[in-house]
Amino acid sequence: MTKNNLVAIVCHDTGGAEILCNWVVRQNAPYILVLEGPALKIFKRKLGAIEVVPLELAIAKAHWVLTGTSWQSDLELKAIKLARKLNKRSVTFLDHWVNFQQRFELEDERLLPNEIWVGDKDALKISSDELPGANIKLKSNPYFEEALSQIRKLDQEQSAQPTQKYILYTCSALSKHAKLKFNDERYWGFTDNDAIRYFLENVDVLKHSTGKVVLRPHPSEEPGNYDWAVEEYKPNVSIGGNASLVEEISGADIIAGHNSMAMVIGLIAEKRVISALPPGKLENTLPMAEIEHMSDLLKAYQT
Repeated sequence: MTKNNLVAIVCHDTGGAEILCNWVVRQNAPYILVLEGPALKIFKRKLGAIEVVPLELAIAKAHWVLTGTSWQSDLELKAIKLARKLNKRSVTFLDHWVNFQQRFELEDERLLPNEIWVGDKDALKISSDELPGANIKLKSNPYFEEALSQIRKLDQEQSAQPTQKYILYTCSALSKHAKLKFNDERYWGFTDNDAIRYFLENVDVLKHSTGKVVLRPHPSEEPGNYDWAVEEYKPNVSIGGNASLVEEISGADIIAGHNSMAMVIGLIAEKRVISALPPGKLENTLPMAEIEHMSDLLKAYQT
Protein backbone atom coordinates (compact mmCIF):
# COMPACT_ATOMS: atom_id res chain seq x y z
CA MET A 1 0.00 0.00 0.00
CA THR A 2 1.16 3.51 -0.77
CA LYS A 3 0.06 6.55 1.13
CA ASN A 4 -0.68 8.45 -2.08
CA ASN A 5 -3.88 6.55 -2.81
CA LEU A 6 -4.64 4.79 0.48
CA VAL A 7 -8.29 5.18 1.49
CA ALA A 8 -9.56 4.92 5.07
CA ILE A 9 -12.86 3.02 5.10
CA VAL A 10 -14.93 4.09 8.10
CA CYS A 11 -18.19 2.35 8.90
CA HIS A 12 -20.49 1.14 11.67
CA ASP A 13 -24.03 0.35 10.45
CA THR A 14 -25.17 -2.44 8.15
CA GLY A 15 -26.36 -0.48 5.12
CA GLY A 16 -23.19 1.50 4.68
CA ALA A 17 -21.04 -1.54 5.37
CA GLU A 18 -22.66 -3.53 2.57
CA ILE A 19 -21.98 -0.74 0.09
CA LEU A 20 -18.43 0.04 1.21
CA CYS A 21 -17.35 -3.57 1.48
CA ASN A 22 -18.48 -4.29 -2.06
CA TRP A 23 -16.86 -1.04 -3.21
CA VAL A 24 -13.54 -2.23 -1.75
CA VAL A 25 -13.81 -5.55 -3.58
CA ARG A 26 -14.76 -4.02 -6.92
CA GLN A 27 -12.27 -1.14 -6.85
CA ASN A 28 -9.32 -3.25 -5.71
CA ALA A 29 -7.94 -0.09 -4.12
CA PRO A 30 -5.47 0.00 -1.20
CA TYR A 31 -7.41 0.56 2.00
CA ILE A 32 -7.23 0.72 5.77
CA LEU A 33 -10.24 -0.23 7.88
CA VAL A 34 -11.95 1.51 10.79
CA LEU A 35 -14.95 -0.66 11.64
CA GLU A 36 -17.31 -1.00 14.57
CA GLY A 37 -20.67 -2.64 15.25
CA PRO A 38 -22.43 -4.63 12.48
CA ALA A 39 -19.86 -3.49 9.90
CA LEU A 40 -17.25 -5.81 11.45
CA LYS A 41 -19.29 -8.92 10.70
CA ILE A 42 -20.09 -7.82 7.16
CA PHE A 43 -16.47 -7.09 6.22
CA LYS A 44 -15.25 -10.34 7.79
CA ARG A 45 -17.85 -12.32 5.89
CA LYS A 46 -16.82 -10.77 2.60
CA LEU A 47 -13.06 -10.32 3.03
CA GLY A 48 -12.11 -13.01 5.54
CA ALA A 49 -9.42 -12.06 8.04
CA ILE A 50 -9.19 -8.29 8.35
CA GLU A 51 -7.13 -5.79 10.33
CA VAL A 52 -8.99 -2.94 12.02
CA VAL A 53 -7.12 0.13 13.23
CA PRO A 54 -8.04 3.15 15.39
CA LEU A 55 -9.70 6.10 13.65
CA GLU A 56 -6.94 8.61 14.32
CA LEU A 57 -4.22 6.32 12.97
CA ALA A 58 -6.20 5.44 9.83
CA ILE A 59 -6.94 9.02 8.85
CA ALA A 60 -3.38 10.11 9.58
CA LYS A 61 -2.06 7.43 7.22
CA ALA A 62 -4.70 7.66 4.49
CA HIS A 63 -4.80 9.99 1.52
CA TRP A 64 -8.60 10.25 1.67
CA VAL A 65 -11.57 8.94 3.67
CA LEU A 66 -14.70 7.04 2.58
CA THR A 67 -17.51 6.61 5.12
CA GLY A 68 -20.99 5.25 5.50
CA THR A 69 -23.58 6.83 7.79
CA SER A 70 -25.03 5.51 11.05
CA TRP A 71 -27.89 6.08 13.45
CA GLN A 72 -26.29 3.84 16.06
CA SER A 73 -22.91 5.57 16.14
CA ASP A 74 -21.11 8.86 15.53
CA LEU A 75 -18.00 7.09 14.20
CA GLU A 76 -18.39 8.36 10.64
CA LEU A 77 -19.07 11.93 11.73
CA LYS A 78 -15.94 11.90 13.87
CA ALA A 79 -14.05 10.68 10.80
CA ILE A 80 -15.36 13.55 8.66
CA LYS A 81 -14.47 16.04 11.38
CA LEU A 82 -10.95 14.67 11.79
CA ALA A 83 -10.39 14.51 8.03
CA ARG A 84 -11.42 18.15 7.78
CA LYS A 85 -8.97 19.05 10.57
CA LEU A 86 -6.13 17.22 8.78
CA ASN A 87 -7.07 18.62 5.33
CA LYS A 88 -7.91 15.15 4.00
CA ARG A 89 -10.64 14.66 1.38
CA SER A 90 -13.72 12.93 2.79
CA VAL A 91 -16.53 11.19 0.92
CA THR A 92 -19.72 9.64 2.27
CA PHE A 93 -21.68 6.99 0.37
CA LEU A 94 -25.37 7.27 1.38
CA ASP A 95 -27.15 3.96 1.77
CA HIS A 96 -30.77 5.11 2.19
CA TRP A 97 -33.40 7.64 1.19
CA VAL A 98 -34.38 9.36 4.46
CA ASN A 99 -33.05 11.66 7.20
CA PHE A 100 -30.23 13.01 5.07
CA GLN A 101 -29.77 16.16 7.14
CA GLN A 102 -29.67 14.25 10.44
CA ARG A 103 -27.01 11.90 9.08
CA PHE A 104 -24.53 14.79 9.07
CA GLU A 105 -25.31 16.32 12.45
CA LEU A 106 -23.04 15.77 15.46
CA GLU A 107 -24.54 17.48 18.49
CA ASP A 108 -25.04 21.06 17.18
CA GLU A 109 -22.49 20.81 14.39
CA ARG A 110 -23.19 20.09 10.71
CA LEU A 111 -20.43 17.95 9.23
CA LEU A 112 -20.71 17.58 5.46
CA PRO A 113 -17.92 15.71 3.68
CA ASN A 114 -16.23 17.05 0.56
CA GLU A 115 -18.41 14.76 -1.57
CA ILE A 116 -21.57 12.73 -1.07
CA TRP A 117 -22.15 9.71 -3.29
CA VAL A 118 -25.58 8.24 -3.94
CA GLY A 119 -26.37 5.00 -5.75
CA ASP A 120 -29.65 5.77 -7.54
CA LYS A 121 -31.62 8.65 -9.07
CA ASP A 122 -34.22 8.71 -6.27
CA ALA A 123 -31.50 9.29 -3.68
CA LEU A 124 -29.90 11.92 -5.92
CA LYS A 125 -33.09 13.99 -6.09
CA ILE A 126 -33.97 13.63 -2.40
CA SER A 127 -30.46 14.42 -1.17
CA SER A 128 -30.15 17.39 -3.53
CA ASP A 129 -33.38 18.82 -2.12
CA GLU A 130 -32.48 18.16 1.52
CA LEU A 131 -28.79 19.10 1.35
CA PRO A 132 -28.56 22.27 -0.75
CA GLY A 133 -25.00 23.25 -1.49
CA ALA A 134 -23.59 19.75 -0.90
CA ASN A 135 -21.36 18.23 -3.58
CA ILE A 136 -23.48 15.20 -4.52
CA LYS A 137 -22.54 12.69 -7.21
CA LEU A 138 -24.42 9.74 -8.68
CA LYS A 139 -22.39 6.52 -8.64
CA SER A 140 -23.16 2.92 -9.41
CA ASN A 141 -24.20 1.12 -6.22
CA PRO A 142 -21.72 -1.75 -5.72
CA TYR A 143 -24.01 -3.50 -3.21
CA PHE A 144 -26.94 -3.51 -5.64
CA GLU A 145 -24.73 -4.81 -8.43
CA GLU A 146 -23.29 -7.60 -6.28
CA ALA A 147 -26.69 -8.52 -4.82
CA LEU A 148 -28.26 -8.83 -8.27
CA SER A 149 -25.37 -10.98 -9.49
CA GLN A 150 -25.67 -13.31 -6.46
CA ILE A 151 -29.45 -13.55 -6.67
CA ARG A 152 -29.36 -14.51 -10.35
CA LYS A 153 -26.85 -17.24 -9.55
CA LEU A 154 -28.90 -18.51 -6.59
CA ASP A 155 -32.11 -18.45 -8.61
CA GLN A 156 -30.49 -20.62 -11.27
CA GLU A 157 -29.34 -23.10 -8.63
CA GLN A 158 -32.77 -23.22 -7.02
CA SER A 159 -34.55 -23.71 -10.35
CA ALA A 160 -32.65 -26.98 -10.70
CA GLN A 161 -33.75 -28.05 -7.20
CA PRO A 162 -37.00 -26.22 -6.41
CA THR A 163 -37.64 -25.50 -2.73
CA GLN A 164 -40.68 -24.26 -0.86
CA LYS A 165 -40.84 -20.47 -0.91
CA TYR A 166 -41.60 -18.35 2.14
CA ILE A 167 -42.29 -14.77 3.22
CA LEU A 168 -39.19 -13.01 4.53
CA TYR A 169 -39.98 -10.44 7.22
CA THR A 170 -36.96 -8.25 7.88
CA CYS A 171 -36.87 -6.67 11.34
CA SER A 172 -35.61 -3.11 11.74
CA ALA A 173 -34.91 -2.59 15.46
CA LEU A 174 -37.44 0.24 15.49
CA SER A 175 -37.83 0.16 19.28
CA LYS A 176 -34.08 0.46 19.78
CA HIS A 177 -33.89 3.35 17.35
CA ALA A 178 -36.81 5.17 19.02
CA LYS A 179 -35.31 4.63 22.48
CA LEU A 180 -31.94 5.95 21.35
CA LYS A 181 -33.29 8.99 19.52
CA PHE A 182 -36.40 9.90 21.54
CA ASN A 183 -35.89 8.00 24.82
CA ASP A 184 -39.19 6.22 24.18
CA GLU A 185 -39.33 2.79 22.53
CA ARG A 186 -43.01 3.38 21.74
CA TYR A 187 -42.37 6.76 20.11
CA TRP A 188 -43.75 5.53 16.77
CA GLY A 189 -46.89 4.17 18.47
CA PHE A 190 -45.71 0.56 18.44
CA THR A 191 -42.73 -1.65 19.27
CA ASP A 192 -41.00 -4.23 17.10
CA ASN A 193 -43.04 -6.95 18.79
CA ASP A 194 -46.25 -5.04 18.05
CA ALA A 195 -45.23 -4.69 14.41
CA ILE A 196 -44.49 -8.40 14.08
CA ARG A 197 -47.79 -9.35 15.69
CA TYR A 198 -49.65 -6.95 13.37
CA PHE A 199 -48.00 -8.60 10.38
CA LEU A 200 -48.54 -12.19 11.50
CA GLU A 201 -52.16 -11.59 12.49
CA ASN A 202 -52.89 -10.20 9.03
CA VAL A 203 -50.55 -12.23 6.83
CA ASP A 204 -53.50 -13.94 5.12
CA VAL A 205 -54.14 -10.76 3.09
CA LEU A 206 -50.98 -11.58 1.13
CA LYS A 207 -52.60 -14.83 -0.12
CA HIS A 208 -49.29 -16.64 0.04
CA SER A 209 -49.27 -20.26 -1.09
CA THR A 210 -47.67 -21.65 2.08
CA GLY A 211 -48.06 -18.93 4.71
CA LYS A 212 -44.57 -19.72 5.97
CA VAL A 213 -42.82 -16.68 7.47
CA VAL A 214 -39.11 -16.31 8.24
CA LEU A 215 -38.29 -13.50 10.68
CA ARG A 216 -34.86 -12.07 10.00
CA PRO A 217 -33.61 -10.12 13.07
CA HIS A 218 -31.81 -6.84 12.59
CA PRO A 219 -28.02 -7.26 13.00
CA SER A 220 -28.06 -4.98 16.07
CA GLU A 221 -30.62 -7.11 17.95
CA GLU A 222 -29.91 -9.72 20.57
CA PRO A 223 -30.46 -13.43 19.76
CA GLY A 224 -33.76 -14.79 20.99
CA ASN A 225 -35.71 -11.52 20.69
CA TYR A 226 -38.42 -13.16 18.63
CA ASP A 227 -38.56 -16.67 20.02
CA TRP A 228 -42.01 -15.75 21.38
CA ALA A 229 -43.32 -15.43 17.80
CA VAL A 230 -42.07 -18.90 16.84
CA GLU A 231 -43.88 -20.37 19.84
CA GLU A 232 -47.07 -18.35 19.42
CA TYR A 233 -47.44 -18.83 15.67
CA LYS A 234 -45.96 -22.30 15.18
CA PRO A 235 -45.54 -24.09 12.86
CA ASN A 236 -45.61 -21.25 10.32
CA VAL A 237 -42.92 -18.97 11.79
CA SER A 238 -39.17 -19.51 12.04
CA ILE A 239 -36.13 -17.35 12.75
CA GLY A 240 -33.67 -16.53 9.98
CA GLY A 241 -30.47 -14.54 9.90
CA ASN A 242 -27.96 -17.38 9.73
CA ALA A 243 -27.63 -17.08 5.96
CA SER A 244 -26.78 -13.83 4.16
CA LEU A 245 -29.56 -11.38 3.36
CA VAL A 246 -29.20 -12.08 -0.35
CA GLU A 247 -29.55 -15.84 0.23
CA GLU A 248 -32.69 -15.37 2.31
CA ILE A 249 -34.19 -12.96 -0.22
CA SER A 250 -33.51 -15.45 -3.01
CA GLY A 251 -35.34 -18.18 -1.10
CA ALA A 252 -38.42 -16.01 -0.57
CA ASP A 253 -41.09 -14.81 -2.93
CA ILE A 254 -42.37 -11.98 -0.71
CA ILE A 255 -40.18 -9.53 1.22
CA ALA A 256 -41.79 -7.52 4.03
CA GLY A 257 -40.28 -4.83 6.21
CA HIS A 258 -40.16 -1.22 7.36
CA ASN A 259 -38.21 1.24 5.21
CA SER A 260 -35.37 -1.27 4.95
CA MET A 261 -32.60 -1.88 2.46
CA ALA A 262 -33.81 -5.47 2.29
CA MET A 263 -37.01 -4.24 0.67
CA VAL A 264 -35.03 -2.45 -2.03
CA ILE A 265 -32.91 -5.54 -2.67
CA GLY A 266 -36.19 -7.46 -2.91
CA LEU A 267 -37.33 -5.14 -5.70
CA ILE A 268 -34.01 -5.58 -7.49
CA ALA A 269 -34.56 -9.35 -7.23
CA GLU A 270 -38.05 -8.89 -8.74
CA LYS A 271 -39.81 -10.12 -5.60
CA ARG A 272 -43.12 -8.88 -4.28
CA VAL A 273 -42.34 -6.27 -1.60
CA ILE A 274 -44.65 -5.24 1.24
CA SER A 275 -44.37 -2.26 3.59
CA ALA A 276 -45.58 -3.90 6.81
CA LEU A 277 -45.81 -0.82 9.04
CA PRO A 278 -48.69 -0.95 11.52
CA PRO A 279 -50.81 2.14 12.30
CA GLY A 280 -48.71 4.79 14.06
CA LYS A 281 -46.52 7.80 13.40
CA LEU A 282 -44.00 6.04 11.18
CA GLU A 283 -44.77 6.04 7.45
CA ASN A 284 -43.15 4.37 4.47
CA THR A 285 -40.40 6.65 3.20
CA LEU A 286 -38.98 4.47 0.45
CA PRO A 287 -39.71 6.23 -2.87
CA MET A 288 -40.20 3.10 -5.01
CA ALA A 289 -43.72 2.94 -6.45
CA GLU A 290 -43.67 -0.88 -6.73
CA ILE A 291 -43.86 -1.31 -2.94
CA GLU A 292 -47.26 -2.50 -1.72
CA HIS A 293 -48.67 -1.40 1.64
CA MET A 294 -50.16 -3.87 4.06
CA SER A 295 -52.57 -1.25 5.38
CA ASP A 296 -53.99 -0.79 1.86
CA LEU A 297 -54.26 -4.56 1.36
CA LEU A 298 -56.12 -4.84 4.65
CA LYS A 299 -58.61 -2.16 3.65
CA ALA A 300 -59.31 -3.94 0.36
CA TYR A 301 -59.56 -7.29 2.17
CA GLN A 302 -62.11 -5.96 4.65
CA THR A 303 -64.43 -4.38 2.08
